Amino acid sequence: MKRFWPVLALSVLLLPTAARAEPISISVESSSGGFSGGASATTGWFSIDLGTVVMPAGGAVGTFLIDGLKAGSDYTVSMVISGISGWDSLRAEILDPLDNDDRLDPADQPSYVPAGFSTSNSLDGFSFAQDSAITRSAVFAGGSATVVADEMSNRGDILMFTGLGQGTARVTFGLRDRLGLRGFLVRFSTNAAGPTAMPEPASMLLIGTGLAGLAAARRRRTA
Repeated sequence: MKRFWPVLALSVLLLPTAARAEPISISVESSSGGFSGGASATTGWFSIDLGTVVMPAGGAVGTFLIDGLKAGSDYTVSMVISGISGWDSLRAEILDPLDNDDRLDPADQPSYVPAGFSTSNSLDGFSFAQDSAITRSAVFAGGSATVVADEMSNRGDILMFTGLGQGTARVTFGLRDRLGLRGFLVRFSTNAAGPTAMPEPASMLLIGTGLAGLAAARRRRTA
């Protein structure tokens, strides 16, 4: 009988990763503008694959409800977006459930925020795995999108992927729920829906430096 327990413990350790995946719940909460798919989402060891979704035009919106993330853990999220045509910017935003940490949220919430939720502030513990090593990218045939984040303010937690090519793109980013086991929303919209994310200070500095360089070059040509 004593030999049975080590064998059982070893067999549990040798189970495939998928068999030991965490009990994370993922569902499509809402969709509009031609958004479809996402029903085949799967989870692994600190990973979430939202499957393939179709966002065929500017104004397409899809919202996922995600629940069950472990406290303070960073998850790699991936998805394939197909049918890209007539738009080139994808916006992802976290919407957190209303609770006692919402005092820093903007008083006037965007019209797209559903009842029971709010935009994410810097105290609620939700983020796109800020300061982690998880890649943020949108890769398509022939190139990749530019990624800008707004997650240092109470305005919201937002990722903007700009410059997407036509057809299909593989999108990757991170998610974190510092307290864990809370149901929250991740909203995806194309560039005809919702406001444009404000760049982080570092990104704004790079943009300003580039504009200054262009202005100097123009002065030299006209001198």
